[in-house]
Amino acid sequence: MGLRVYNTMGRAMQDFIPLKDGHVGFYGCGPTVYNYAHIGNLRAYVFLDILDKTLSFLGYDITHVMNITDIGHLSGDSDDGEDKMLKTAAERGQSVLEIAQFYTDAFFKDIDRLHIRHPDIVCRATEHVADMIELIKRIEANGHTYMAGGNLYYDVSTFPDYGRLACLNLSDLKAGARIDIDQNKRNPYDFVLWFTKSKFENHALTWDSPWGRGYPGWHIECSAMSMKYLGEQFDIHTGGIDHIPIHHTNEIAQSEGATGKKWVNYWLHNEFLVIAKDSESDGGKMSKSAGNSLTLQSLIDRGYDALDYRFFLLGAHYRSQVAFSWKAMDSAKNARRALIQRVAKVVAAASAETDLDVLSPAAESYLSSFREALENDLGTPRALSALQGAVKDNTLSARERQILIEKMDSVLSLGLIEEAQAQNAAVSSAVAENGADDEIQKLIDERTEAKKAKNFARADEIRNQLASQGIILTDTPTGTVWKKA
Repeated sequence: MGLRVYNTMGRAMQDFIPLKDGHVGFYGCGPTVYNYAHIGNLRAYVFLDILDKTLSFLGYDITHVMNITDIGHLSGDSDDGEDKMLKTAAERGQSVLEIAQFYTDAFFKDIDRLHIRHPDIVCRATEHVADMIELIKRIEANGHTYMAGGNLYYDVSTFPDYGRLACLNLSDLKAGARIDIDQNKRNPYDFVLWFTKSKFENHALTWDSPWGRGYPGWHIECSAMSMKYLGEQFDIHTGGIDHIPIHHTNEIAQSEGATGKKWVNYWLHNEFLVIAKDSESDGGKMSKSAGNSLTLQSLIDRGYDALDYRFFLLGAHYRSQVAFSWKAMDSAKNARRALIQRVAKVVAAASAETDLDVLSPAAESYLSSFREALENDLGTPRALSALQGAVKDNTLSARERQILIEKMDSVLSLGLIEEAQAQNAAVSSAVAENGADDEIQKLIDERTEAKKAKNFARADEIRNQLASQGIILTDTPTGTVWKKA
């Protein structure tokens, strides 16, 4: 079938055809490192990881670029609000760069726990200000700018296609479709390319420029850095749907305003993670400003594995809004544990079988279903279903099933083989040291104590660990008994 993706530019499914045969260049908007990423933010990077690994699975060479915003992002995307970096630095009594480094490290710790592959190029805004200045010079030379109140603005009226990505109408924009809080702007949708006189009198980080000493607007960094590493035209740009109306719209205007040609061929956007209404939440979009954000560590502290959250996300298409709840997380956790138990049995059985050079037609059929799911706009729910079907299919040899698991998990990245092997090794080692019956009873006793302490996560782990070895537990009024399945 070949890869097909939903292109936000045009709102349609399209065949993916890279600019350079066999190679894909893509750029994903990275974090603004002023606070911990919440799990809604992290959904974007799981989606981006699936895109990255799907392209690899389909045989493409990849150059994946991601920015780190460590300067210039105001709390409002349209040049309003507080500077996020300065605000956190003041609250913490640290420098902006110290804050940026701390939260950059925290971000990469989170993506490592989620088995997200690092981009090929990670570029910090503070290290590319010279590139931004050069790009702004080109925009200015092409007649798209004006100075007002000491700042350099992009004049959207000079770019006829402004708003194409967001399906906005420029005549409506001129009529003042939103409140204009910057009196220096000729049009409410004009935006700052370079600040020299902002409301922050003593801004922490400033640079010399042809327009005076100051700092860049937020939007220019993505244009400058993506073109530095991917060229003036590249294949894919990604981000959350919240980037469409302002940030990505402004990126297109300034990039194409500088080069005079089309910038990006395919725009892919992930939907929001929302909080389901329950006894602990009133629901709504997850955001730091709304005070309803959860970090990955908060899930871990509550007894979940980071990969339980990844499993939860893979169960929904990236373009579908997904509702987070603790009940949904419990379901994801239990489903992933059950999958690992089945994989553990497959791995144990496969170790006694000879290696295979060729998969059977039945096994190839599962792999084809998996590929087709990914080729249809990164359809992870169907891809996950293909994996689960292959694991359960006892008509396939254990070795075939293990090969399928390895191939499919190269994209899904749930750590299935590794966790199954660790589970099998732990039980085998304990049995070798203490004898089978003694070790089983020891684990049952530990589970009983865990339940008394209300450590239900550990109790479930022990039950699942024994189940993977064919030991079934039954809780009775007089205690827990076990039998072999």
